[in-house]
Amino acid sequence: MTPHSRHAVLAGTTLLAVAVTLAAANLRISVTSLSSVLGDVQGSLTATSAWASAVTAAPSICFGLAALVSPWLARRIGGGPAIAAALAVLVIGLGVRVLAGSGLLLVGTFIACAGIAVCNVLVPVVVKESFPNRIGLITGVYSASLAGGSAIAAAVTPQLETAAGGWRPALAAWAIPAGLALAAWLVGARRDTTVLAGDQPKHSDRNLLRVPMAWVFTLLFAAQSIFAYVVMGWLPEILRDAGIDRDAAGVLLGITMVVAVPLNLVIPHLAAKLRSQSWVMVGLTVAPVLGVLGVMLAPTAAPLLWALLLGAGTTIFPVVLLMMGLRTRNSAETTQLSGMSQGFGYLIAAGGPFAAGLVHASLGSWTVPLILVLGILAAQALLGAIIGRPRYI
Repeated sequence: MTPHSRHAVLAGTTLLAVAVTLAAANLRISVTSLSSVLGDVQGSLTATSAWASAVTAAPSICFGLAALVSPWLARRIGGGPAIAAALAVLVIGLGVRVLAGSGLLLVGTFIACAGIAVCNVLVPVVVKESFPNRIGLITGVYSASLAGGSAIAAAVTPQLETAAGGWRPALAAWAIPAGLALAAWLVGARRDTTVLAGDQPKHSDRNLLRVPMAWVFTLLFAAQSIFAYVVMGWLPEILRDAGIDRDAAGVLLGITMVVAVPLNLVIPHLAAKLRSQSWVMVGLTVAPVLGVLGVMLAPTAAPLLWALLLGAGTTIFPVVLLMMGLRTRNSAETTQLSGMSQGFGYLIAAGGPFAAGLVHASLGSWTVPLILVLGILAAQALLGAIIGRPRYI
């Protein structure tokens, strides 16, 4: 056996599973906490509509750029240390964004999202490497925790703003759970185990940029991201413009996020057992189409129902993450596909929330942006059906 014939991975312990869960809970709080009070922040800083659009687009832009370098970072320092560093960067960004005006808020948002992006790419790789026999279950727990954290941040931040006397302390408070996640990761990711290098190579010799199915994955990731970040970035403002008050709009965004929790625990686990996932991918597009139609045509008629339907649509995210593991031959390919699809996918998706804000500011209506979202969902169904076919990329 040669010195390079074994490859160290994080041991799949209960502590690591807890650390993955807590890390996931913090991977959208920077987005939903801000979007739930965005109108108040914009008014306080006398910022423009273009600035508000840039803030909603910043996560996708930063996720994309950071995702492209995440595989390189993992090779340089290891996946576990890279995730720890990313969580530390998240804590810093959440603190920085409340210190001054609109410019620093945008900078802090980028810093926080850079940390999130590294975790977006590398945590699913840890799940594949460290929990190979429970990939569906752990992916579901990871995604449910992510959705739960998003929901809590969306629903609680407006209440924190009222209780703390301003949006700055309300947003700063979210650095605390991020710090707890960092501490849990430092404890849970301490143990390594080894696998045969033939089963888990460190590098992939394939250039996925030349693989058509990898680009289908990338476009699918972009489509589901556009939907998710238009909802997370603008749903409270859409509802407020329809006459729903700030606190209720924040709670409805929270409901949109939390409804995914039980679905994320079940659907990826079930999907992993199927030979083909095509109908699952198509089926997960029906609910958000109905939700978007409801918000567009009768936003105040049944806002709770629309929130539930929109939230059900976000369940496609963990299934896409699951598919990255199922459609690749080893963790090296999973890392490369994850970095490519999230990197380019998020960069493509950044145009979604940015364009939605600008079009609304120009037309004074949310109808056209929501029609465009319906088109994106149609593309998502088609791409998902292709990816769901049982084959390696």
